[in-house]
Amino acid sequence: MLKILEINGVKLYVEDQGEGPAIITLHGGPGMGSRHGDAATFGAFAAEGYRVVSYDQRGNGESEGAAPYSHEQFIADTEALRQTLGLGKIVLAGGSYGGHLALEYALKYPENLAGIVLRDTAASNAYQHTSKERALKSGLPGIDPDMLDRLFSGQTYSDEDFRELYRAILPLYWVTSTPEMLEEYLNSITFRHETHNWAFANNQPTFNLVDRLKTIQVPMLVLCGRHDWITPLEASEEIAREVPNSRLVVFENSGHSPQREEREKFLAEVRSFLAEVHPTTKA
Repeated sequence: MLKILEINGVKLYVEDQGEGPAIITLHGGPGMGSRHGDAATFGAFAAEGYRVVSYDQRGNGESEGAAPYSHEQFIADTEALRQTLGLGKIVLAGGSYGGHLALEYALKYPENLAGIVLRDTAASNAYQHTSKERALKSGLPGIDPDMLDRLFSGQTYSDEDFRELYRAILPLYWVTSTPEMLEEYLNSITFRHETHNWAFANNQPTFNLVDRLKTIQVPMLVLCGRHDWITPLEASEEIAREVPNSRLVVFENSGHSPQREEREKFLAEVRSFLAEVHPTTKA
């Protein structure tokens, strides 16, 4: 069910599926992410006795935009949404940039969490140089140091400029793809360059939670594609090494999106984790 809820002064588009123990998903890609991918993936659990809540974060997808687009504001919105919907303890599932936010939430609101699912993310900005190196080595047309610097420092000029920069790097996200598939995926995205610029110019330069990871006691499932270029496997290995109650699963035939490239294995791993930390009473 689609809901439009006013949360902290902005209208957020929220997909609310199923009934039971709650999962909130946090999409990645500020300025280009949306609820749709997570709703399609985690929505599988709505038929298995879970309540799955996926939403367009402020300044993303169809939701209203209003600065600041800080991590503090994003997780305040998540907490307000949890309270508004009366969800109680939740499993928080964050992918890519949404994983940054899930970690921030865990540090501020651990009492509200039954578990955390992280997918292809990092606990700091330390791997950006690795990402840029891999992109440049790919030899893909349109990729050069200037455009990568603009993307990673939040200096896109317009929604169309943001779209064209993303078009250049899009093949990097997949182990296998076709031009038709990539074009269809690109056309499904709503680009909002102001949100991207805010997040990457203001949040990313100082983002570093590594020294605080040991304090997270919530059970955590860490998932990552072996061939991920933008949040490389080393970043997930670091999180799993530092968080005491965590488990790492590597997807051997995936890039940044194992939920798409190895969907059944992805769902099986998440399903097993949910049964451990947030069981449903559904037979």
